Amino acid sequence: MFLLYPAGVGDVTSLRVGYLGPSGTFTESALLTQTDLAAAEHILYRSHSDVLHNTSVGEVDFGFCAIENAIEGTVNVVQDTLAFDSELLIQREVVIPITMNLLVKRGVSLPEVKKVISYPHALAQVRSFLRDNLPDAELEAANSTAHAAYLLSESDDSHIAAVGTSLAAKKYGLAIAAEAIEDHSGNKTRFVLIAQDGIPAPTGHDKTSVVVFQQSDRPGSLLAILQEFAARSINLTKLESRPTREGLGQYCFFLDLEGHIADSVMADCLKTLQTKDVRVKFLGSYPAAGDHAEEVREESNAALDKAQSWLDSIRSKLS
Repeated sequence: MFLLYPAGVGDVTSLRVGYLGPSGTFTESALLTQTDLAAAEHILYRSHSDVLHNTSVGEVDFGFCAIENAIEGTVNVVQDTLAFDSELLIQREVVIPITMNLLVKRGVSLPEVKKVISYPHALAQVRSFLRDNLPDAELEAANSTAHAAYLLSESDDSHIAAVGTSLAAKKYGLAIAAEAIEDHSGNKTRFVLIAQDGIPAPTGHDKTSVVVFQQSDRPGSLLAILQEFAARSINLTKLESRPTREGLGQYCFFLDLEGHIADSVMADCLKTLQTKDVRVKFLGSYPAAGDHAEEVREESNAALDKAQSWLDSIRSKLS
């Protein structure tokens, strides 16, 4: 676990971490998997935009937001805010499996449901279930899956259901009418911890996120950018284009790369891009999530130590 402390903070319980509320969201479930973040003070906000804004102005030490889902793709408001509207830096990523449940008031059966409410991304992830089981149900958007569960718990209408977490069902006294209703097994969501400043030290198993803006539109310009990474054997785990907000047909590129800005090969690559007709916005270098991440870091560090010893043995012969 990578404990994070802003300058001058030595007690994790004094940290303030903001995330999407109310209590019972998938975001909260992900945050609670992190020992240090679970021990911090939690500030819940109505939207991702509120989380990011309050992190930017220092109301909280860290923000914790969903940024990507395996089915629905990028959470654009989070990615775009990092790229265009703030100087926040990613400190960590957390990936958890996502299981959707249909929540109802106790005693209500599935055929009684006439309306389903939830966060739009969640509703989009259960389209097949809704089509097959509740084809005539009205769909209504909520600020979050937990907000949907809260609204259901406060409603007197027994014909309403919510798509949400088992954590929300427990917190709001609801029953689960159907479990694991997501359209695809293996669904996961990636979350990022963000802060005003700071780059975590390299661990040996890291990821770097950048946005690349082309200063001019010419044939092969994207290929020229990608060749810089390929030439250095830097693996891209994500490549996505987004409008720059400057006009139709003008796009920038979001890239997630394996490696850390402290790595000489990564630093050289980004520096080289900056010398070309390209602008790079750095979004952070941070510990990568994934299966057996700690073991990968240990193996990488051991290999680095071995390589350093080999280099030192050669350099010791310099006269």
